Amino acid sequence: IVPLGTHLHTQKKNISPLLPPNGSLLPFPSFRSPHTAMSSVAVEPLLRYHRRTEVSGLRKVANPCCSSSSLNCSRQKLFHRGKCKLRVRRRSTAPFVIRASSSSSSSSSSTALAETFESSGDVFFRHSFPVTQTEKVEGKIFVRVDQENGKGNWHLTVGCSLPGKWILHWGVSYVNDIGSEWDQPPKHMRPSGSVPVKNYAIETPLKKPSGDDPFYEVKIDIDPKSAIAAINFVLKDEETGAWYQHKGRDFKVPLVDYLLEDGTVFGSNSFVIWPGPFFSNILLKPETDSTREPDDVKREDQKVEGIYEEQPITKHIAIENSVTVSVRKCPETSKNILYLETDLPEVVVHWGVCRDDAKNWETPPGPHPPETVIFKEKALRTLLQPKEDGRGCSGLFTLEEGLAGFLFVLKLNDNTWLKCKGNDFYVPLSNSSILHSESGQEHFKDAAASVKALDQNQGSDTAFTNEIIKEIRNLVSGISSDNSRKVKTKEAQESILQEIEKLAAEAYSIFRSSIPTFKEEVVLEEELEQAPPKKSSGTGSGYEIVLQGFNWESHKSGRWYMELKEKAEDIASLGFTVVWLPPPTESVSPEGYMPKDLYNLNSRYGNIYELKELVGKLHELGIKVLGDAVLNHRCAQYQNQNGIWNIFGGRLNWDDRAVVADDPHFQGRGNKSSGDNFHAAPNIDHSQDFVRKDIKGWMRWLREEIGYDGWRLDFVRGFWGGYVKDYMDATSPYFAVGEYWDSLSYTYGEMDHNQDAHRQRIIDWINATSGSAGAFDVTTKGVLHAALERCEYWRLADEKGKPPGVVGWWPSRAVTFVENHDTGSTQGHWRFPGGKEMQGYAYILTHPGTPAVFFDHVYSSNYRSEIAALLAFRNRHKLHCRSIVQISKAARDVYAAIIDEKVAVKIGPGHFEPPNGPRKWSPALEGRDYKIWESS
Repeated sequence: IVPLGTHLHTQKKNISPLLPPNGSLLPFPSFRSPHTAMSSVAVEPLLRYHRRTEVSGLRKVANPCCSSSSLNCSRQKLFHRGKCKLRVRRRSTAPFVIRASSSSSSSSSSTALAETFESSGDVFFRHSFPVTQTEKVEGKIFVRVDQENGKGNWHLTVGCSLPGKWILHWGVSYVNDIGSEWDQPPKHMRPSGSVPVKNYAIETPLKKPSGDDPFYEVKIDIDPKSAIAAINFVLKDEETGAWYQHKGRDFKVPLVDYLLEDGTVFGSNSFVIWPGPFFSNILLKPETDSTREPDDVKREDQKVEGIYEEQPITKHIAIENSVTVSVRKCPETSKNILYLETDLPEVVVHWGVCRDDAKNWETPPGPHPPETVIFKEKALRTLLQPKEDGRGCSGLFTLEEGLAGFLFVLKLNDNTWLKCKGNDFYVPLSNSSILHSESGQEHFKDAAASVKALDQNQGSDTAFTNEIIKEIRNLVSGISSDNSRKVKTKEAQESILQEIEKLAAEAYSIFRSSIPTFKEEVVLEEELEQAPPKKSSGTGSGYEIVLQGFNWESHKSGRWYMELKEKAEDIASLGFTVVWLPPPTESVSPEGYMPKDLYNLNSRYGNIYELKELVGKLHELGIKVLGDAVLNHRCAQYQNQNGIWNIFGGRLNWDDRAVVADDPHFQGRGNKSSGDNFHAAPNIDHSQDFVRKDIKGWMRWLREEIGYDGWRLDFVRGFWGGYVKDYMDATSPYFAVGEYWDSLSYTYGEMDHNQDAHRQRIIDWINATSGSAGAFDVTTKGVLHAALERCEYWRLADEKGKPPGVVGWWPSRAVTFVENHDTGSTQGHWRFPGGKEMQGYAYILTHPGTPAVFFDHVYSSNYRSEIAALLAFRNRHKLHCRSIVQISKAARDVYAAIIDEKVAVKIGPGHFEPPNGPRKWSPALEGRDYKIWESS
């Protein structure tokens, strides 16, 4: 997967496909594929959402056509007269069952009234709301391996029938390779137009072989006698950002000899296909004497003539619709006449009115439009009538005087609800409640529109930002005054700094989006002096240094807790203050990231007693412990009546109401997901009260029973950050960090210098938690990758001269890292540039943020002594998560900065020396392409 725009190919947790059915899983991938979150397993297919486009439902289908000649047969099934017959699944046209509350004469009178709106001059409100739907378009992906004209060189052909900017992301594996990493193919194999991706893959665009050919395809030459063992690939649609796999696994075409059980060689000196789910349609050609009977043909005499595999593919294409509402006063009755029309067919309007700005729904007295019923005494439902021209439908509503607004949502006949940017549609019913801009367009009276209107009328956000600046100045002057220094404790001053940091984040948010982010009141200095300071779970004390206490293989010994306990004193002596432990629960995958019974703590790392013993030992040494909490998904123990694994057992025996409704694989009866779905296991619906109650109870139990001090939260992109705040409030952790893995911005394969959008998405998630949890600074890791491997150290300063990651905007909530169990270890999905890891550690261990060090770099590499020196240096100089960075140089071959005016650091092969002035600098640490000074 390509976390943050970095092209990886494989999936999160390497899970064996030989799993029991009660794991509720499809065959598992052993790779990470492009653009999947680090803590996810993409399964059938790898879904990716990009703006308004979705991809779903990629499944393998058997095809009897096996040889290269069968391709024409397959195409005839899909195409007719050279045109692609795309199948679009449209909504059912079955009408809603709803009773009429007026006579048919009302309908005709409504039509007449509606026509008057076109010519009426007394319309005081008219607005068109955009409405976006999606339609599903179906096509095919095919993969073919054959010889041209039945002889000569072999070719791998990959094609797709849907229009799009298709890219083949591919690489090769060589004989005797260990692990699942890809390599770039030799240059003679690369089709024209191929672009290398770093040093491990190639991207080749698919093209039409001819103008009339409906397929987009690419052909790769294969030499079966080469040292290449297999070709690996995934398919990418650059228009949508979607990546396609085979049942959640990379496509793989092995090219090596295969030894049969009886010892004979199958396909000697030619490629063969692995048995299993990758390709099933293999044509075997017997090379025997024609006089022999078919039963006499031996398997070793059979050779592969070709393979052909075909899979359906679907894309959700955005369809733009609109709803237009006009309101005028009836001169005779002074009532409001509201006309609503839309180009959507067969729509029910779920509506009500409100009497003030609180926008509380109520049902107005009649008369009501035709086809209206009362819904639970709280709202009305009206079936809109078809328009005479057949282009959509409309309705006319008569509303009494004295109402502030008309509220509504739309319901389609497939139970799809349409809202206005996530909120109810709102129509003001009086002139006083309408804001007019210079262009005459009306804006609605809600918070976001008010800020926008203020920006248009006044030209800036001065009213908001001046107040924030005033608050910041008051706090700064208070903390810096001589009198305040005498009476304030260090902890109280740090609390004030936290408030300043929040205000600064709010000011930035206003500047960026014109919508304030924080709602919290500023704590007065007097209150800070009287109340004991509190550590934030987003920051801890600010001086934490985290060790990830495991790697991808740690579960294999079966006694990892005891092995780590033996290292506890060494960990403490190195200067680590926090250890992050692996997921503790029973799991379908041995690594722990596919949990089942949450209260069963007997895992492949050890049992509950060994875990408690380890935690107790770490606590004796003054080390805090983070538990790895997988809250987004959970594997079921039982099937529902349709054979779907979505019924849970154990102490938390939830039914399918605990599963989100928009995950197509698991038929949940909950609400729609508040984040991105993880398609390997049922996604939990955190909007359900009983789910949140049970999760909070479980997390509190872990805190009390095991002694966890805080949390590492897995795959937090899958659910809203507000739920995380609820869980943090319930468990009061010392420290918490979320894994929000997102794609960096690239243009034509080159990383963009400006990564503000990427780090803003991480900041937005932290904001949603109200700062109760930090997040891994994936932006910083990605920028370090590009800077170090390309010798482009200028990337380490953003356009305003600040660090380019989350650490440059909200350092106290940024957890910086060089490697983890997904990116490094034996997976190596996004491995740090080789040989340059210590430059990365020189950066994160001298800069603000909370640094996290990977287990392998301390205990399975030659970096231990250098890392130990950096840890001691950071602790000795008391560098912390809010340390101040002044970037001195960011050039092609060198980056340098001064931190807290007492530490200077440079990384890169270029030259830098800190300037001697009032401060004298002396070298403290030095390694390959990095050097650190301290002031005397």
